[in-house]
Amino acid sequence: MSDFDSLSSAASDKELQEFLMIEKQKAQVNAQIHEFNDICWEKCIGKPGSKLDSSTETCLSNCVDRFIDTSLLITQRFAQHLQKRSEAF
Repeated sequence: MSDFDSLSSAASDKELQEFLMIEKQKAQVNAQIHEFNDICWEKCIGKPGSKLDSSTETCLSNCVDRFIDTSLLITQRFAQHLQKRSEAF
């Protein structure tokens, strides 16, 4: 195998890894959206109608906002914990 083939193969591997990482992130976002839907639907939707009233819209908006806030808080705390552990070693 020539040096060019090795470089080409390494570049292809890197591109594949980047592609897979992006696709994994997309899948995580989709999973998060489905989780929002499940939780907030159960919390805010009494009985489905032809359109949402203002109190239902407000409930859904608040539900998603709190869910995002909570997810961010957990992520930040986890990152802080990992940083403290890495500094200890």
